[in-house]
Amino acid sequence: MRFAFWIAKREVERLSLNSAGWHRTPAQDGVRGEGDMARPLRIQYPGAYYHVTCRGHERREIFRDDGDRRKFLVLLARSLEIYCVALFVYVLMPNHFHLVLRTLKANLSEFMRHFNICYTMAFNWAHGRVGHLYQGRYKAFLIDADSYLMEVSRYTHLNPVRGEKFKGATVDEKWRHLLGCRESSLLGYLELAPRQPFVDYGSVLGYFGGDSLRGRRAYARFIRERLEEDGRNPLEMARGHGIVGGEAFIAWVTERICFKEEDRREQPAVRKLGMNVAPEDLIERYCAITGERQDAVCRRGRRTDSRLLLQELLYRYCDLTGTEIGMLMGGVDYATVSHCRAVLRSRMEKDGRLVEKLEELAAQIVEKAKGKI
Repeated sequence: MRFAFWIAKREVERLSLNSAGWHRTPAQDGVRGEGDMARPLRIQYPGAYYHVTCRGHERREIFRDDGDRRKFLVLLARSLEIYCVALFVYVLMPNHFHLVLRTLKANLSEFMRHFNICYTMAFNWAHGRVGHLYQGRYKAFLIDADSYLMEVSRYTHLNPVRGEKFKGATVDEKWRHLLGCRESSLLGYLELAPRQPFVDYGSVLGYFGGDSLRGRRAYARFIRERLEEDGRNPLEMARGHGIVGGEAFIAWVTERICFKEEDRREQPAVRKLGMNVAPEDLIERYCAITGERQDAVCRRGRRTDSRLLLQELLYRYCDLTGTEIGMLMGGVDYATVSHCRAVLRSRMEKDGRLVEKLEELAAQIVEKAKGKI
């Protein structure tokens, strides 16, 4: 299975359009999976915002009890951290889920593949089943956050009161249901329930005056307004091309995924949320900080904490694929790098000092990089 994942990863890398983080996935080049209909473009770049949804196979339930929902959120939080993804909204429905998120790297496909596989395995194990859990691939719409993040967050949070069950329901009935819905991030926005530590509430509330009582009340009014008057689904504008945005945003994206290879080196990538450090500089700084010898820490066959931490930092700050990190770490393959990151995650869950060490190293490396980036 690992070898199959590695082959798939190499194919995606082969089809990517540039090395600066702007990608089109195979669906964008006319490649269809078994049983797939033609799909809109899957556009990936650092700092991209998306609405993502995934539905159960044959519309069957993907959550059978509260234990499933808790496990889903635990695995989601873990995947968000591993792949450096910021989450703004989540809604869990019986047979599908919605996420609104931002990828700090151009890695939505990697993130969703990892997360969906993890939850499928957990669900199958808990319920003694085998086989597919989801109906095909996830659906993702790229969002022009400046113009549509607020609207998409509202549309997503209102999902629990759509459908036949709520046809004819009053505004108050719908509002009461939303306020009693624990399978959504909405209550955290209104501070009516404990907040999830893996949700970024401040970014959306920033459009309403900030994460304050005033901002939260304004967001509540914004949500309720749509209950009182029907509004169009903002995702409808993405039909055909997968982009929730105006003509200017679509042109901006199209320009950056369609320009020629020789031109790409001269055009700066989209400004990232995090640092982007040259791999050789990061390794040099890491060794200077830790006192490790480069040939020792990068030698194949070692699985020390120091080596695992270096691999994690290379992933976070160097915009490298797993295969490229493997080459720097003694020529190991993508599957080995992925496994090592899972090993580090497991060790950090048991040892808080390792988490502190990673964050201290990251802070020092970023500080040293500021003068060069």
